[in-house]
Amino acid sequence: MKKFCYIFLIALVSLNFGCNKDDDDDGLTKDGPFAISELSGNWEATKAQFSVNTTSVDVVEDGGTVSMIVQSSGRFTLTINPVGRSAYTVSGELFWEEWQGSYYFAIVWDDEPNDWDTYGHTYDGTTLTFNGGTDSGEYDFDNDGDFESCSIHFIFVRS
Repeated sequence: MKKFCYIFLIALVSLNFGCNKDDDDDGLTKDGPFAISELSGNWEATKAQFSVNTTSVDVVEDGGTVSMIVQSSGRFTLTINPVGRSAYTVSGELFWEEWQGSYYFAIVWDDEPNDWDTYGHTYDGTTLTFNGGTDSGEYDFDNDGDFESCSIHFIFVRS
């Protein structure tokens, strides 16, 4: 029995080393439908909507501002300045997630560096939109200091 277990373990280890990441095309990259570096610069939001269930807040529509500075590496800082509240910043890095031959716009938020979310997007050189599903963002809807998970929809124009 010991000999069988030993052979089984060797076979298992061999299989593990025989599989590599190149067997699938999944992963994060800076090159997709366009290079992430094309987004470098300053952006101002014309829409910054946070939604959960039947509650929805558009910071810009309510008179606030949202701006984003993107470096050529894809690192970004997003400053959210709602009316009647203190401004705050969040940051992260922009990528493409390559999965089974398709590319999805992806964000790695600094508060969760080992995870990323994918977002629907459009980009025409001057306007960038991205929107995510449930739990793709956070917002303090009732201004109590606790941020709730929500979906987000942003429209930015170059400034």
